[in-house]
Amino acid sequence: MAERKRQLVAAEITEAALQLCAVKGFDSTTVDEIVEAAGISRRTFFRYFSSKEDVAIQLLASLGADMRDELRARPAGEAPAVALRHAVGMAIDHCVDEPVKSLRVVQLILRTPVLHARMLERQAQWREWLTADLAGRLGRDPATDLFPEMAAGMALAAFEAAMRHWSVSDGAADPHELTDRAFAVIGPALDPRR
Repeated sequence: MAERKRQLVAAEITEAALQLCAVKGFDSTTVDEIVEAAGISRRTFFRYFSSKEDVAIQLLASLGADMRDELRARPAGEAPAVALRHAVGMAIDHCVDEPVKSLRVVQLILRTPVLHARMLERQAQWREWLTADLAGRLGRDPATDLFPEMAAGMALAAFEAAMRHWSVSDGAADPHELTDRAFAVIGPALDPRR
């Protein structure tokens, strides 16, 4: 019950922040304004988030772990392109599950340099996770073999390209179809037998 309450409060803070940022812009929105709009104290805000940047980024926090878990769950003999497409598909599913909120967050991140930088930091961690798991699946040493890291990086680049095009379309484009198109471009490079 306590965890459910925590999730609800975090969701209320996030919604208040997203609404304010949509009207005022991220840089012009203050923590005090978010606190007032959410009807909470500053102290409560900082129990949930360490900064206003974390409010936007936290919605995407679990994506990397979800991608890693999906990659680990894929059949051992599956081609890297297929396994990575399924892994990235987990992140796309989050966007499809809550399209309005996800679109606002993606647009905010892509339009705000400080948030985009934070997102790239997270993606660096995701790349490490996917590299390690892909290397393990293929029996390759990521310290000497470039393929696992390059493949993980290409998969994340495909994810970001799909998210960027989805954002530009203002949610009209299908994010899974965009991801399929991105993977069609990188697919040949993800075949380790070449």
